Amino acid sequence: MGEVQRCWAGDYGNALLRDLGAGVSVASRAELHPALRWAHSGCMALTGERGGPPQMCPVPLAAYADGLLAALAALQPDARLAQLDGAALLGERAALAQLQRAGAVSAGGACRLLPAADGWLAVNLARVHDWELLPAWLECDATLAWPDVAAVIATRAVEECVVRGRLLGLAVTALSAPQRSSSGWFHEFGRGPQAAKRRQAARVVDLSSLWAGPLCSHLLQQLGAEVIKVESALRPDGLRVDRSGFFDLLNAGKASVALDLTQPAARAQLRRLLLSADIVIEGSRPRALRQLGIVAEDFLAQNPGLTWLAISGYGRDEPQANWIAYGDDAAVAAGLAQILRDCSARPLFCADAIADPLTGLHAALAAWSSYLHGGGRGIALALREVVAHGVAFAWLADATSRRARAAAWERCVSPQAIQAPRARPLSGAARALGADTAAVLDGLGR
Repeated sequence: MGEVQRCWAGDYGNALLRDLGAGVSVASRAELHPALRWAHSGCMALTGERGGPPQMCPVPLAAYADGLLAALAALQPDARLAQLDGAALLGERAALAQLQRAGAVSAGGACRLLPAADGWLAVNLARVHDWELLPAWLECDATLAWPDVAAVIATRAVEECVVRGRLLGLAVTALSAPQRSSSGWFHEFGRGPQAAKRRQAARVVDLSSLWAGPLCSHLLQQLGAEVIKVESALRPDGLRVDRSGFFDLLNAGKASVALDLTQPAARAQLRRLLLSADIVIEGSRPRALRQLGIVAEDFLAQNPGLTWLAISGYGRDEPQANWIAYGDDAAVAAGLAQILRDCSARPLFCADAIADPLTGLHAALAAWSSYLHGGGRGIALALREVVAHGVAFAWLADATSRRARAAAWERCVSPQAIQAPRARPLSGAARALGADTAAVLDGLGR
């Protein structure tokens, strides 16, 4: 095949554990070829043109997911992880929602790769509010549909569209080349005192929504944590309206707290809840919580042993802290669409919002490692940086080498090996919004 075959899952899991200073390692074991894991995961079926052949990705993303689960098992050998298939986690949303590959249109349909005057853009219009911003972004008065958006963008420069879109709060990025080195898959942004001892079960307060953060807290549940999902009573998790079962898959078994955060009393209740936590997960831009008077660094100082996990699109540094990203466009920003373009001659989305589940897996590993080692850490993960780290770990220097690996890996996969995405059976329904608010808050008083 022209290259030495690595144990990608074990190598990746061990590299992440070393980065965290975890002091454990993934046990050596036989691995399926990464091309087969890509085919078995459902991701290959989700990548490629609608009606065209499924596409191989020369970055072993499915093997990475296997390695992440193996790393979690190394941290917590008695955890309930045996029923999980790391690679299959990447396609669970698509399986439940019956999504299919669509080339330059994301599987979920909200994001598109569009040619501009001097390059390509990924434009993700995931919210109704995003469509309302289009006249201001594109400087036009008309109500726009996707063909209109594409026609206007075709006349504009990429940088102009990206800068203006980000100022308005749109998830817009250029189709970017992959980079040989990354800035790291996590960054520490604060320190606090470590815990003298841990409680019997970790308490996780999950402020996140949609996919990456809820997947993280779902995995922490499997490791034995108690999870409290906190939502705004006025703007709950947008995934609640989904009827595919994906919200239930990620959130069953979590206590549900709903607070009207426009009220000072509710913000005070939230602060008390955060001070009771071992792990906090936030999944919004940093300024969102700061506007409520919730500053992560303050809670790290006040709550010994706290691990504060901050998940965002591009990180906490300015100006990136203000940029919006979702799983599909973040992967484009990290270079995956360009890699697939090198292999297939067309820019393509990679699987379904791949940055989301990959970041959720990485976040769970970082959070649990910190918790086991006494906490006292603020840890930031960015969707774009997680994918960029994975690209750099399997670095291929140019388009020729990417095409060569993709072709070699395709020869390892028979048509029968390419499976549709699949999801685990639902274990139950998620709690109704706010069903546990009174019980959880009363428990704080006790």
